[in-house]
Amino acid sequence: MEVSNSRINPITPAATSTSLSYNLPYRRSPQYLRFCDFEETVKIFEKECKGKGKPIPKTIGNGLRDSKTLIIQKEFLTSFEDGDEKVFFNLWEEHIPEHIRDKDAQSQKLEFYLHIHFAIFPLKTTLGALDRSDLDERIAEFKHYLETRGAAMSQTTEFLPYYALPFVPNPVAHPSFKELFKDSWTPELRKRLEQFLSLILKANNAPKLLTLFLQQQLLDAERKAATYMKRYNKMQADYHNLIGVTAELVDSLEATVTGKMITPEYLQSVCVRLFSNQMRQSVAQSIDFTRPGTASSMLRASIAPPKSKDVPLLPSLDYEKLKKDLMYGNDRLKALLLQALRWRLTRSYPGEQRDTVLQGYISNDLLQCNSSNQRSVLQLLNSKSEVVRQYMARLINAIASLAEGRIYLSQNPVLLRTLENTLKNGEKDYLMRENVLGALQKLSLRRAAQTAMIQDGIVMWLVNVLEDTDSLSDYTLEYSVALLMNLCLRTAAKKKCAQHAKHVLKVLSDLLGHENYEIRPYVNGALYSILAIPSIREEAKAMGMEEILRCFCKEGNAEMNRQIEFIIKQLNSAEAYDDGLESDDEDEDDYDEVRDI
Repeated sequence: MEVSNSRINPITPAATSTSLSYNLPYRRSPQYLRFCDFEETVKIFEKECKGKGKPIPKTIGNGLRDSKTLIIQKEFLTSFEDGDEKVFFNLWEEHIPEHIRDKDAQSQKLEFYLHIHFAIFPLKTTLGALDRSDLDERIAEFKHYLETRGAAMSQTTEFLPYYALPFVPNPVAHPSFKELFKDSWTPELRKRLEQFLSLILKANNAPKLLTLFLQQQLLDAERKAATYMKRYNKMQADYHNLIGVTAELVDSLEATVTGKMITPEYLQSVCVRLFSNQMRQSVAQSIDFTRPGTASSMLRASIAPPKSKDVPLLPSLDYEKLKKDLMYGNDRLKALLLQALRWRLTRSYPGEQRDTVLQGYISNDLLQCNSSNQRSVLQLLNSKSEVVRQYMARLINAIASLAEGRIYLSQNPVLLRTLENTLKNGEKDYLMRENVLGALQKLSLRRAAQTAMIQDGIVMWLVNVLEDTDSLSDYTLEYSVALLMNLCLRTAAKKKCAQHAKHVLKVLSDLLGHENYEIRPYVNGALYSILAIPSIREEAKAMGMEEILRCFCKEGNAEMNRQIEFIIKQLNSAEAYDDGLESDDEDEDDYDEVRDI
């Protein structure tokens, strides 16, 4: 896991310009005038109040106030530079108002980094022998902070990796914390602290009138910022959608130059996406795409009430000619056919139309999964053309998303072995590798496919890949962990993990702290499964797994906390593992008889 945004962001203090004085109402006290250094005005004000017999509240002079602020700020910075954590946070609690410490996001972020600073202080400043007891005490204090005040920050991606810091034996050498040990990190943090103190300590002495005014200004600014952020997010989403549609239309225009026809169904799907914010899909279905039209006519149609219309039937295909062209055509023709076949499936309407498309592929053995011929469509996975290989993998991945499709693909053991080899050897072609991984994960819902993958060493291959998550895309990461969890349901996979228990547990514990929350249920599932093995439980206890798990208990996430409690209960179980609880009989298929993905 890599520390994201670990470089400390500078604070931008709110401006407290003296020009604000012209916008504030009159008050019978020179406190605000003194704060803004209107000394001559104060003298005249006091003289007039004295002449009229009106009392004036006593206020602290500017010199005394500034002197006191400087002394406090110097004490803060001295304890920061000396690494005196106790003195520093005593000052912090005394001089930083409670509502700022508990509510202000900038204050909470700065406090988090300050705790890190004091925790690793001996590692950055010791020239001679390291005082291990001092370091252990500081790390224990940091861990206590993470479990109490710092627990809420675990919801922020920026800080999540640091929750593993107390459990790393040598943080200096760990790549996740390399930013902390750069020469620039401490000076940047000191500068940030100095800016924060200058702002807060001055604000503590600010007149009530100015405080009220600034609070109102801040509320107005936050409201405006929230409104602008909503507009920005909507504009960004529309932009990405428009770019995607534009790219597809350019591809379609290129296809028409070579004589390829654009089907009404394709134009319909494009317009549904283009006008997704103005009309529902049912409205788009009511438009006649077989007649010429413009974007404006589409928009007018989106305003009109929808008409009921049956799902259109797709034209039939000559599957024998298709298979012949896929085997003997040129690479461009193969790629276009594979793309069209995938789109025919993925862009069909869920339900009867999609089932009809898939049944057409299966009944005509489109991929020749039931063929005994040495040369078949499946060999396109080994094509010399990178595009053909990718498009073939994407088609297989799409078919594997449907339960009937998985049954069809599972009929050919050679296909599964080819996918496994492609996964292991496809580092350079990452797009193909992602789709092959997706297909294998979906096929792993079938028991026979699980058995084959476990026997072929996919379990430990996945563990080794997940050891370096920085090099993985989100898709590869999520599907790798999901595939590992599915395989770990089987006794054979658990035994494989038991042979490398320390390595497997280290990888899974690192994944618990990954910034991608989508993988957490899969990691939890894999952990729970393998902890059924007594030898793995013992290894997990030796590495302090229970403490690591409790660090990831989150307030407000009841489901995740419930999963972690189950894992801890499994960890502390004294039951021996009974192989008879799980039968590896292949006749007991299957986990996904009717489920589509």
